[in-house]
Amino acid sequence: MKKMLFSIMVVLLWAPATLGGNAPVSGGTEACLECHTTLHPGIVADWKRSRMSRVTPAEALKKAALERRISVKEVPEDLAGVVVGCAECHTLGPDTHEDSFDHEEYRVHTIVTPRDCATCHPVEVGQYSKNLMSRAYGNLNKNPVYHNLMETTNGVQIFEDLKTMVREPDPETNADSCNYCHGTRVEVKGLRKRETDFGEQELPILEGWPNQGVGRINPDGSEGSCAACHTRHQFAIEVARKPYTCAECHKGPDVPAYKVYTVSKHGNIFSSLGDKGEFNSVPWKAGKDFPAPTCASCHVSLMVSEDEEVVAERTHQMNNRLSWRIFGLIYAHPHSKSPDTTIIKNSTGLPLPTELTGEPVAGYLIDTDEQHKRRETMQRVCLSCHSDGWVQGQFKRFENTIKITNEMTLTATKILFSAWERGAAKGLAQNDSIFNEAIEKKWVEQWLFFANSTRYASAMAGADYGVFANGRWYMAKNIQEMVDCLEFKLKDKK
Repeated sequence: MKKMLFSIMVVLLWAPATLGGNAPVSGGTEACLECHTTLHPGIVADWKRSRMSRVTPAEALKKAALERRISVKEVPEDLAGVVVGCAECHTLGPDTHEDSFDHEEYRVHTIVTPRDCATCHPVEVGQYSKNLMSRAYGNLNKNPVYHNLMETTNGVQIFEDLKTMVREPDPETNADSCNYCHGTRVEVKGLRKRETDFGEQELPILEGWPNQGVGRINPDGSEGSCAACHTRHQFAIEVARKPYTCAECHKGPDVPAYKVYTVSKHGNIFSSLGDKGEFNSVPWKAGKDFPAPTCASCHVSLMVSEDEEVVAERTHQMNNRLSWRIFGLIYAHPHSKSPDTTIIKNSTGLPLPTELTGEPVAGYLIDTDEQHKRRETMQRVCLSCHSDGWVQGQFKRFENTIKITNEMTLTATKILFSAWERGAAKGLAQNDSIFNEAIEKKWVEQWLFFANSTRYASAMAGADYGVFANGRWYMAKNIQEMVDCLEFKLKDKK
């Protein structure tokens, strides 16, 4: 009786929504929808709103080159003539997915990965693989310096005998903290049986799940998650182009991009007039399609002029319009050549792109010619709305800010060196953590919070945020507090 009622329900829910009556759906996707329209109506509703539910890959390939949203030259025959539905993504290449399991008459995997998406978007996936984001899991968890910072941040503080100790954080805490954005390692830990309205189902047990971090390690061995920006199951380009998506991970104070954007002139205009923009058109035209630049227009999207001359190619390598890496590290420096930053070693053997005194480890970083090329690419986007004098003046100020913030960080580092040398704190020479004492934590704040915020404010024309909100004032205040802390510890030591 229950199954009969369910079948009637499916007919009523699905019959009027055969994707406009024209879009062909595969038998596999129809089978998925028979159950999931009732079980997960939100997912199905999202998918039905998506372009993928209305346009077949064969139709997408017929678009003019600038309007095309897929980059494959030829779609596999069995996929070309049907819309991209549940089965096209969740049953693709089942033998390559460790999370594949038998479900009804299909081999299904839960996690759709960049390798799956590459069936239609190989160029985008290839670009993303050169992106620091694609290695975000390993760059954090395989780097002993950053990993120690994560442990001292996420670990449980214990107080005994007038001293604190840090208990190593458990995997769930790390997954809920740093690895939420950097990505987790998703592994299959067996199967579990579950009773459902449609009988007993055997489902995989996934460790590190749920997660859609940018550097997630997937069960098929691929790295990254397209869903970090192109949220499931609508995959709307409009969502990826608006700043709210980037704000999930870029809010601060370590990466204050969204906070700075909201107080900038660009953010002001977007907040006021953003609802009047066209965020779905491909290609994207500055001025015509959107009233103010967003993260995507500067860093990712295919930008064209009014007469459709290409201003900047679409890219999913987020740093190839960026000449400087301004956050996350002790000093701002040219971007690394490889997305895998764990291969970098400075002169002391630390996996850092600069020395602790600020000098770049040049062999691992892009050279001045590549920096110039990336700067020019970004400036072409700026010149869509601004004069050359305005753009050159903005970049001159920004690069001066890089110099000043690096100098202020060096001052803080010299104070920390003095604390280590005089025995007021334990550091590298004592094989101790460099993040667990008060003066060391203030040193981290100098570059991770205050210098980063100042640079972001300068880069994105959000000046006030980089002065008193979280910037220059706090860099100066922090240095004085570090000196006071050092003097107090030295007096106490005597």
